[in-house]
Amino acid sequence: MAFSTPYQTYVPLPFDSGDRHKDYEAVLSLVPIHIVTHASQLPKEFLFPSAETHLIIGFDCEGVQLDQYGTLCIMQLALSDAIYLVDVIQGGEKLMQACKPALESSFITKVIHDCKRDSEALYFQFGIKLHNVMDTQIAYSLIEKQQGRRRSSDDPISFIRLLADPQYCGISYVEKNDIRALLKKDPKFWTYRPLSEMMIQAAVDDVRFLPYIHHKMMEKLNEQMLWQLAVRGALHCRCFCVEDKGFSDWPPIPTIPDSIKAKGNAPEEEILSVINVPSGKMGQIIGKKGVSIMSIKQSCNADILIEGDKGTPNKVFIIGPLRQVKMAEAIIRGRIC
Repeated sequence: MAFSTPYQTYVPLPFDSGDRHKDYEAVLSLVPIHIVTHASQLPKEFLFPSAETHLIIGFDCEGVQLDQYGTLCIMQLALSDAIYLVDVIQGGEKLMQACKPALESSFITKVIHDCKRDSEALYFQFGIKLHNVMDTQIAYSLIEKQQGRRRSSDDPISFIRLLADPQYCGISYVEKNDIRALLKKDPKFWTYRPLSEMMIQAAVDDVRFLPYIHHKMMEKLNEQMLWQLAVRGALHCRCFCVEDKGFSDWPPIPTIPDSIKAKGNAPEEEILSVINVPSGKMGQIIGKKGVSIMSIKQSCNADILIEGDKGTPNKVFIIGPLRQVKMAEAIIRGRIC
């Protein structure tokens, strides 16, 4: 069982009754914060996922350079009745392997804002294939698209701006900038133990609103956008996790539901393409002041991610509808021939 701590926080919980709360406004519930160093301190429904107890949890990771080469320090889990800060520094490999079934489970929805780096760190540091992710950054762009507003892939919504949006939370989170400033001064900030009150508060604030935002977003998305959300979440989870064997041992990408196909004009299959760029050729793709890569992005309706200084070097990742990805591939390969 999770042990009690002197820390508590408020989380927003949506009402189920449309009669009393027609706008589904949240009430605040005071929940405990548990610092976890051993698997026995986590709830059984998390450790042993099942279809009977489907969970929706807020999820995030903190560390030193969250990627293939960095150090994962804390993993945050926000449930409806408690928040768990999984201390990876103290619990180590054994604790993370105990969490692996939950993080790879289809029965636990992990709500996260921008999953790419967290997934990369989990995969390369602990062999965990993050699965069944609801990425709020992706969801926001799909909602904008559904409502007739297109958002550039070069300007994804930040977590601070998402929280400030009155459609979702409408709260200020300027403290996030303070933590970022501290991290620039001291990249090892998340490695220090015991956890300070500032560290605990910052870790908690990154996840405590996510289940509520999930609720607000899911009620806005139509069936096709929900499918695209699931697909893009899966593709973004694996894009920086490429190895020689590809993604053959990852869970399958969600297929287009028959109910969508039956309506006609079914959306195109979405894929991830990884291009290995020869040494010294990345500049030809990016171009002076990014002009070349911007022209490619404007020509193709696909997300194009470039790796260089950290993570997987000299690779270009393209995510989107099949034909758009193939078009981007052809342009990029033409630039590096």
